[in-house]
Amino acid sequence: MPHVYPKIFKYKRYPHIDNRVHWQEVRSQIEKPDYIIHHAFYPFIHYKKRMRKFPKKFLSPDHPEQTDRDAPKERDIMYSAHIDRYIYEYYSYQINKRYNDYASQTGINRCAVAYRNNHPGKSNIHYAKEAFDFIRKAGSSFIVIGDFTKYFDNIDHDHLKHQLCKLLSVDRLPEDYYAVFRSITKYSWLELDEIQEFKGLDKKSFNKLDRFFSPEEFRLFKKDHLKTNRNRFGIPQGSAISATLSNVYLMDFDKIINDYATSHAGFYRRYCDDFIIVLPLRDKQSNQRAIDFIFHTQDSIKGLELQAEKTQVFEYDSQTINNCNESYLPDTSNSKNLISYLGFTFDGQTVTIRSKTIAKYYERMYRKIDNITKNNRLSPSGKRIPLRNLYRLYSYKGKHAERRNKKQGNFLSYVDRAKKVFGTDEDIDRGTKRAWSKMQKRLKRPRL
Repeated sequence: MPHVYPKIFKYKRYPHIDNRVHWQEVRSQIEKPDYIIHHAFYPFIHYKKRMRKFPKKFLSPDHPEQTDRDAPKERDIMYSAHIDRYIYEYYSYQINKRYNDYASQTGINRCAVAYRNNHPGKSNIHYAKEAFDFIRKAGSSFIVIGDFTKYFDNIDHDHLKHQLCKLLSVDRLPEDYYAVFRSITKYSWLELDEIQEFKGLDKKSFNKLDRFFSPEEFRLFKKDHLKTNRNRFGIPQGSAISATLSNVYLMDFDKIINDYATSHAGFYRRYCDDFIIVLPLRDKQSNQRAIDFIFHTQDSIKGLELQAEKTQVFEYDSQTINNCNESYLPDTSNSKNLISYLGFTFDGQTVTIRSKTIAKYYERMYRKIDNITKNNRLSPSGKRIPLRNLYRLYSYKGKHAERRNKKQGNFLSYVDRAKKVFGTDEDIDRGTKRAWSKMQKRLKRPRL
C-alpha cells in the first residue's frame, strides 16, 4: 500500500454521530467496493464559521473605540462522521491520482494549484510569487483576477458526474463511486447548535463527548431535525473529497482558459475559486476580447458565476499598476491600483502581505490582550494571568515554539517563510516590524 496513506488517514478526535476510529480498523472494509456500495452514510454536522471583517484602520492603541466594521462574513462548514471521512479521503486519493494524470496529459498540471498532492512543499506563498514574477518579467501586461460566486454551493451535479465519468474514462460511474457521489450531492445534515441544545451541555462538556448520540437518541433526534439537499446543485464545503471534486469540476474551464493564455504568451493559474490571467498588454479592443472570452467560457460551465465585486482588471507598465475596471467592467467597484492575490499585494514595485491579513493579526492580538488586562491581569480565581501564551501566539517568542515535540509557529512564522520565498528585496514584513512594541503599548494602556 502506498506510503502516503498514513499521512492522509489521520485519527481525529472530534465527536460525531459515530465513534472515533483508527484507519487500520476500517481499512480492509473501505478498500472493498462492495462495502462502499452498501454503506449507509451518516448525516454531516453543519455550523456557520463567522469570519470578522476589519475596517481600514483596525483596532489599535491609537483607535481603541473604533466600531465602523462590516457585519461578520459567515461560511457554511460541514464535517462528516469518522468512518465517512475515511471513505471520502480514500476516494479523494484515488480520484486525485487520475486527475494528476489527466492534468499532465492536457497541459493543465500547473494551472490548478490548490488541493493537489503533486506539489510538495509549495503553498500560496510560492504561487503568489510565481504570478508576480511573471508579471514583472513580461514588462507590460493585462491582468484579470476573478473569484467564483459561492463556488461549492453552485456546483451542478450533472456536470460534476459528467466530469467524473470523463476522468475515469467510463460512460457510467462504477457503483462504489456512484455511492460516494450520491452521498456528497444528495447529502443530509444536522445542525450543531440544535444538537448542543438537545444534549443540554456547555461547550466544554459537549466537546468531550465520545459521540453525540446513542443509537436510540439518534433515531429520535433525526426524525425532526434531519435536513437533506434536494437541489440538483451544491456539495458540502469541508468534506474530505469536496476539494478534489472542485478541481475535477473545472477541468474543461482550466483547459480552455490555459490554452487561450498560453497561445497568447500569457499565464493562467487557479487556486480553488480564485484565478489570475496575465496576458501581454495590447490595445483596448484586444483586451476587451480577452475579457469577453473569459466570461463566455464561464457561461459554458454550469454553476459558474464570477463575483462582479471581486473581478479586477489591471494594466501593468513601467513598474506601475493601473486599475482598469472602469474601462472594461464599469459595473464593478474596484478602484485600487494594487493587485491582491492569495494573501499578498503588488503595487508594481513591491510585494507585501495584504493589509486585511495584517489587520486580522493585530485585532486578534489586541482582543487577547484586552481579555488578559480587563481585570488587572487577574483570573476569576484571583491568580495572576501569565503572558507566555500571548507571546507564543503573537510575538517573535512564539515563532518556533515547541509543543508536543513538534514545531508550532504563529503568524510571524508565516511572515518569515514568505520573506524567505520572496527574498529580501520585498517589503513582506512591513506591517509586522513593530508588532512587539505595539503589543507592549497595548499591555500598558490604562483601562477606561
